[in-house]
Amino acid sequence: MQKARPKEPRKNTGAKAAPPAARILSPRRKTTEATTLHGLAVEQLEHFHIDPASPTGRPLLALAEKLYGAHGDVMELWAATTRELGRLPRQDRLALFNAKKFLSFQLAKLLDTLQNPARKTHQSLRYSNTTMLAKGPYPIFDNVTAIFSATPVITRTATYLYACSEWIDDAFQGREFLHEIYSRLMNPTSISLANHIVDIEAGPMAGEYMAWNFNSGMSAIDAALSHVVGYQDVVLASRNIYGGAYQLLHDWFGKRSNLDVAVIFFDGGTTADFTRALAGVKRTYAGRLAAGRHVYVYLESPCNPHGVFLDVPGIAKAAHAEQLKVLCDSTVGTPFLVRPLQRVDPAERPDYILHSYTKDLTGHGTTTAGVVIGRNEDMFLPKGDTTPDGKSWHDTLFWNVYYIKGAFLDADKAFEVLTGMKTLEPRMLQKCINTMVLARWLASNPLITVTGPANPGDPNFAIARRLSYLKLPAPLFTINFERAQLSRLTLARFFDSLAPMFGHMVSLGQSNTMVLCPALTSHSELGPEALREAGITPSTIRISVGDESARELIGDFLEAVRTAIDPVIPGFSGKFMPAADIDRMIDRIYADVHRRHAAAQPRFSACVKYTVRPH
Repeated sequence: MQKARPKEPRKNTGAKAAPPAARILSPRRKTTEATTLHGLAVEQLEHFHIDPASPTGRPLLALAEKLYGAHGDVMELWAATTRELGRLPRQDRLALFNAKKFLSFQLAKLLDTLQNPARKTHQSLRYSNTTMLAKGPYPIFDNVTAIFSATPVITRTATYLYACSEWIDDAFQGREFLHEIYSRLMNPTSISLANHIVDIEAGPMAGEYMAWNFNSGMSAIDAALSHVVGYQDVVLASRNIYGGAYQLLHDWFGKRSNLDVAVIFFDGGTTADFTRALAGVKRTYAGRLAAGRHVYVYLESPCNPHGVFLDVPGIAKAAHAEQLKVLCDSTVGTPFLVRPLQRVDPAERPDYILHSYTKDLTGHGTTTAGVVIGRNEDMFLPKGDTTPDGKSWHDTLFWNVYYIKGAFLDADKAFEVLTGMKTLEPRMLQKCINTMVLARWLASNPLITVTGPANPGDPNFAIARRLSYLKLPAPLFTINFERAQLSRLTLARFFDSLAPMFGHMVSLGQSNTMVLCPALTSHSELGPEALREAGITPSTIRISVGDESARELIGDFLEAVRTAIDPVIPGFSGKFMPAADIDRMIDRIYADVHRRHAAAQPRFSACVKYTVRPH
């Protein structure tokens, strides 16, 4: 690099004034004294000790000045797109997308070409092998083409190069997203997933929401609760929640030496059930509320272990009428079955949606991950910013929890989730069909109790049909053998005979069907009374339904019954519906669900609506 003599920018009476948008590209974006595009370019070269009049300085100056001008054009394109997009016919929107796509390639081509003289300059420094091996290849040289990878790049790095001191300062203030600083905070692969889940979950409302990813579903639950719940607040939670969430609320938040939070569980899934429980909370904790403490609502719907649906829109609206925040774990439903953030009435939307990516969103049991989705202003603001209604930057989930707790999602896990999500819809459709088949077959035996809306006789059946896509059940339900009065030994021998068709695994939401006894595993944190209140008996078995052949699922279950239960209760296996009825049921359900799924797809006229420009 040539050393440059300090000098004043050349006078140019025809130079364009430097708009604020152009200054953002300057290495002195905060301290620049330049007032023109030319002045910014000269100042940039001098910042890096380059003489603008030197043989290499002249082309650098010309390119820099053009880039400052181009940035203003890009910002105008952004503004014009925001302003006009809603009015453009679909044909023009497609054309605009492809024009911008090609423009991205042109910009990348400029950057890729720039790497040739940059690499040559780097090679000319002639570092020793000792230094070169320690430093590794300079990443910018070969990373440009990775922009156009057909899938998000797995960005395996802890740190990132940054441009200059003023840019990295802005990055630490949350004002420069080109610099992701450190992968404990942000990583391109994880950010790609966060943007994708918002698009899928919020749909037309995606512009109002933001997501932060975590390394497990439990860390996402902990982050959301830690963000809103304070000392001696009250959490009003739905009865049937994941055992780990119960333990977190009851044993950590509720512990007197921690936050001394009052944790109250309400039964039922209707708005009336919730409002009745809220009234009781107000009476019981009137002293805390008078002292300025708050009530927060924590829901899980559909719930674990029974797959029961809560009236989330109604409960959210009732809670918001009381100025309460609502958190909802929507893991079991996934955006295939329920999309709470797409309700037209904002009052019916939870304030935060939680997912364990580990389950059906990834779908294969290959990773652990979680996410919290919330409104933009609740999730992130640059340091020092305040919203018009008074919300400060330090009240956002990013700065309050995510930035300091470190439960980030790494790039490899994010890539696993992104890959799994591609098959979410066909996987869930098949699972829901299998769930309807298996639950109805099991319910045909009068000595088995099937709990959850997968059983048409369940009290939750009507709510689930109203809220779920195609009126489908979640692929999760429970059965128990209390009517059969099986001994503990008989139940254990039966349960242990269900493999390999029914996997003995402590999870849910994989492509294979899994069974567990909640009282011994997923909900073992609950005491005897809490288990009873949650509808979990000693003989309860949770079934997380997979994508296998429904007939083979039934067949192997029936063989386990014949092996382990028939010797104790003769004729138990004969109480199920006969084979011919099974075939008719499966064919009917399969055809009906696929017919309704096809009918629910957008009509062709809607797909081409506004395609042709009006004359």
